[in-house]
Amino acid sequence: MSVWDALVGQDSVVATLRAAAGAATIALRPASSPYDSAAEADAVPDPTGPGPGTESSTDTTPPGAGRSSRSGMTHSWLFTGPPGVGREQAARAFAASLTCEREPPGCGECAGCHTVLTDTATDLRTVTPEGLSLGVKDIRALVRDAASAPSAGRWRILLLTDADRLTEAAANALLKALEEPAERAVFLLCAPSVEDVLPTIRSRCRTVSLRLPAAADVRAMLIREGADERSAQVAAQASQGHLDLARRLAGDEATRTHRAAVLRIPTRLGRVGACLAAATDLVDVANADAEAANSVRDEAETESLKTALGVGATAVGGKSRSAKASKAGAKSRTMVVRGAAGALKELERNQKSRGRRTVLDTLDRALVDLAGLYRDVLAEQLGASVEAIHPDHAAETASLAAAATPEQTLRRLEAVLATRTALADNPGLVPLLAVESLTLALRDA
Repeated sequence: MSVWDALVGQDSVVATLRAAAGAATIALRPASSPYDSAAEADAVPDPTGPGPGTESSTDTTPPGAGRSSRSGMTHSWLFTGPPGVGREQAARAFAASLTCEREPPGCGECAGCHTVLTDTATDLRTVTPEGLSLGVKDIRALVRDAASAPSAGRWRILLLTDADRLTEAAANALLKALEEPAERAVFLLCAPSVEDVLPTIRSRCRTVSLRLPAAADVRAMLIREGADERSAQVAAQASQGHLDLARRLAGDEATRTHRAAVLRIPTRLGRVGACLAAATDLVDVANADAEAANSVRDEAETESLKTALGVGATAVGGKSRSAKASKAGAKSRTMVVRGAAGALKELERNQKSRGRRTVLDTLDRALVDLAGLYRDVLAEQLGASVEAIHPDHAAETASLAAAATPEQTLRRLEAVLATRTALADNPGLVPLLAVESLTLALRDA
């Protein structure tokens, strides 16, 4: 099993990354290597390389590399694609191929591949924003790592999973590193689209665009992983190309129950009170998901930080170790570490930000499911011959289609999408108010 097997329905991307990994191997060989001429002759033009009128990345190929190395490998990459298609998986697979100990690179079995895939490689630094944004502090640490030479492998790899969440200061710190990269450093950035990254950054990166995998590809993946054919088919269509969600829908009853509750919302919108209750239920589920996902982790992080800072430790008296024994009945005192309160408050802020991010992600997924349902309703009303996103809810789709006009359905679909955009663009927006406004709009459309 190679590292490329995790990229479902991304044949062109795999071809591009394979060629780049091969070029990177050539780049590090001595100029007199007997392999160079054969590799140059076999090099395939890269279909995603910069063409006329497109932005191109800075050429930082190490000295001695052949022509295929200069055209196939660069120091900074930007992986783009819709949520769930596997941007991080593609970046990690490429990172594994760069550290692979075999040829062709990307075997998925050697120590180099294994350590990268499990995020334990010495020369790999992964930065994932925990909350709503990624600050300059983390990026400066990443830049310092990039300046260091590889300690075990051939490349120092810096993986930034959500480059679209960079603050302005963080983006400027990263830009300087991209402008003057270390010889053996490779930056792998992931974002939903090139527009989500500053022009000054994306112009210095080579872009690899992932597409939504076809439902047939997702279905085949789920069957390979042990799902039955019926569950695989429903999950593949309902996930709309989101691989992790497809896996959860195929194997987790709680995920299927939550989805069913979301798809019942249109049938609950009778009176105003029912609309508000439906909104409350949806937000409560999102908050419960966030609590379940983060509570144990938050508690462990807090206790670990307290232990590291010595918060809660006690000392008896103030004597040195040379003292034989403390006086009987001496009172213990709690040790106070300078800066401990500030560190704990910062951790608490980060945890709250992470919890809100989880709530927004859960709501966003619910809105995607709801939009898919109205899309099915509209297709039913117009007699369009397209596959349903929610084939297991055909009865609800037919009922909603019969009770409304296509114009009403389109307005409802637009309301769902507008709410999704509002929550994404305004992190300070109160989720409950946004969802309440949506349910009322769905009722009155």
